[in-house]
Amino acid sequence: MARRRLAVTIKHVAADAQVSLQTVSRVINNEPNVRPEMRERVQASIDRLGYVPSIAAQRMSGSRSYLILALNDRERTIADWRARQGTDWVDQMLLGGMLECAEHGYRLIFELVDTHEDHLERELGAALAALQPDGAILTPPHSDNQEILRILARHHVPYARIGALGEEDGPCPPGVRVSMDDEGAARLATRHLLALGHRRIGFIAGPAEYRLAGWRVAGWRAEMTAADLPCDGLLEAGDFSYASGARAARALLDRETPPTAIIASNDQMALATIEAARDAGMDIPRDLSVVSFDNTPLVRFTTPPLTAVDQPIAQTTATAVRLLIQAQRDGAPPPPPVLLPMSLVERGSTAPPHD
Repeated sequence: MARRRLAVTIKHVAADAQVSLQTVSRVINNEPNVRPEMRERVQASIDRLGYVPSIAAQRMSGSRSYLILALNDRERTIADWRARQGTDWVDQMLLGGMLECAEHGYRLIFELVDTHEDHLERELGAALAALQPDGAILTPPHSDNQEILRILARHHVPYARIGALGEEDGPCPPGVRVSMDDEGAARLATRHLLALGHRRIGFIAGPAEYRLAGWRVAGWRAEMTAADLPCDGLLEAGDFSYASGARAARALLDRETPPTAIIASNDQMALATIEAARDAGMDIPRDLSVVSFDNTPLVRFTTPPLTAVDQPIAQTTATAVRLLIQAQRDGAPPPPPVLLPMSLVERGSTAPPHD
């Protein structure tokens, strides 16, 4: 029977390099108070033994946990998982966050938290006490939740807020702020439809608890106003679900003078818009052009494929992680807010209005 190969530990490295465990830990953590020749000696032992540093070894210095905690909306995420719809936002967030953490020797831990949970203090506090993360990444709507910010501040956990760029509306420190340009993206989508010749462009907004929903509406309004076109009767609200998109689309299409194009604030509501239009006997894009936000993989396989705003979710999360780690290592205050542009991917769901 083959003998199992024993894992190489920090003790093996220390013995091989003939140094203390603390010295190996300082080299692993890239701390400055190590002589160059000692660093080379320890690194040579690490390379020779094939040692992979563990979080436990990194924690020996006592200054960091090397864990970043990512918080996402529990109710919405679980609903998508149970419906087996997948959650591209979560996938892309984990992609960007995990890869960036790995670049710096950190690990990303993913936790779901209810925004309106009565036991928020107890549950989030317990997670913070158990994990002792070096920082937290907050996604909408958590990034605007002052109670969550207060809990993190009380536990001395620095945070990065995705989608929080406006004036602060609470007493908590602003933290690292990184966002995608939702207003600019809505303007970009509206300009695309205006250039095709559309003049009645409807908009299906997301829920009010997401600040980004208001930014997108603002971008659409700004472009319509700049083109001297009315917005009255062209705005409906959804909640990012397929059912809400269907209701909003039917309301817009039932207008006495319906829109010739609709921008939906996510892919689910855009797919519902296409279905509602077809139920009304309309052809996409001859009778109605449709633009979506998100650009999840499924929109490439619709008939026709959806023109969509592409959100750099992975890049946004990676940027938030990098700035959070950098601020902690340098002991510097958080940098100014970072705004990342979005792009528009043109596909077959948009065309000039049919006369």
